[in-house]
Amino acid sequence: MTAGNREDSAAPPLSRVVVAATVGNVLEWFDFLVYGYFAVTIAEVFFPTGNPTVSLLVTFGAFGLSYVVRPLGAALIGAYTDRHGRKAGLTLSIALMMIGTAIMVATPGYARLGLAAPVLITIARLLQGFSVGGEFGSAVAFLVEHGSARKGFAASWQWASTGIISVFVALFGVALTTLLTHEQLVDWGWRIPYVFGLLVGPAGLYIRSQMAETPAFLDSRPESVPIRYLLRRQPLQVLLGLGASIISNSSYYLLLYIPTYGVKQLHLAPSVGFVATLVGGVILAVFSLVAGHWSDKLSGARIMLAMGWLFFATSYPVFYLMVAHPSAATAIFAVGWLNLVKAGYSGVLPSLLSEQFPVETRAVGVAFSYSISVTVFGGFAPFVATWLIAATGDALSPSYYLMFTALLSIIALVAIERRGRTI
Repeated sequence: MTAGNREDSAAPPLSRVVVAATVGNVLEWFDFLVYGYFAVTIAEVFFPTGNPTVSLLVTFGAFGLSYVVRPLGAALIGAYTDRHGRKAGLTLSIALMMIGTAIMVATPGYARLGLAAPVLITIARLLQGFSVGGEFGSAVAFLVEHGSARKGFAASWQWASTGIISVFVALFGVALTTLLTHEQLVDWGWRIPYVFGLLVGPAGLYIRSQMAETPAFLDSRPESVPIRYLLRRQPLQVLLGLGASIISNSSYYLLLYIPTYGVKQLHLAPSVGFVATLVGGVILAVFSLVAGHWSDKLSGARIMLAMGWLFFATSYPVFYLMVAHPSAATAIFAVGWLNLVKAGYSGVLPSLLSEQFPVETRAVGVAFSYSISVTVFGGFAPFVATWLIAATGDALSPSYYLMFTALLSIIALVAIERRGRTI
């Protein structure tokens, strides 16, 4: 490596690394979460049917469909990142997300455009899903490789920033659902958060274009195609990474479903669900960082195992509390508790995933294993929850899904811990 390259890649301050990695995460997840939080409104605008439940199922189906392309985005953008650098991959992913957001902002509703409207919205969701699929692995690799001795804390900003995003989206939700009439919200109000995200995009693109490449990548420079090497040589790491990610994803996307759950099942005002997710977002942001900090001192796998068992033991009671005593207080408590447990788990997850893969396949390995988990257990979680309730008539059925996915992750974490002791 030339002296010039080494000088350019000198370790920047951790604060600058965090801003560069998370600014795109903030933008991408902000736009992505708006769709879930405003699902009921978007269903009315773009997917109208004579049956509100069917309309909502179609809306969440389009939401879940975007996750089908996430592994493809993880494979292609992750491989691109491992070949051309963390900076190149992160810049590409945010540029693609901006295109998808622009489509969401500009597309007229079904009443004006007919069938072309839901088709365009689905295309936008697919593009956003492809983009986010590569974002996670690229950002984790960037944070861990620049984070040095504090890699757990640095990587925990991935989920901490997601909590911050949840707060912003929830604030939009509270403001829009309380200040606007239903007709105003349907006509134009739901587009306001997308416009905000689109305006932030150029700033995020500029910040990422200016960030320094990681020394670890500059030292590796892989020659082979990472995804082929990954699947041929590291299938166990992919499987374990997938398993460890399951409860993180299933819990997050069921928490994303809470505003809809509060309206449809608990018959609460729309603003209640947004207040609950706002409180949950604050908890997720703060305690993800606490968990990441402690993972630099203690065993990350053991911290996650403890949180996994808490998910299994407490999911049913908190859903029972919401159903038995539907109110703003119980909804806020339930969402707050689940986000606290999730923060303890997900704050450690990025650094644990990065440890499963060498530098040469880190971005694609983390992105691909995580995205498969998102697709199978996360993206369709709101759809599964809606379907389970409709099929069984049991408003507590989403908790059974959380308990099942918690057990799957516990099995993977036990295997990761045992494998770490034998290496």
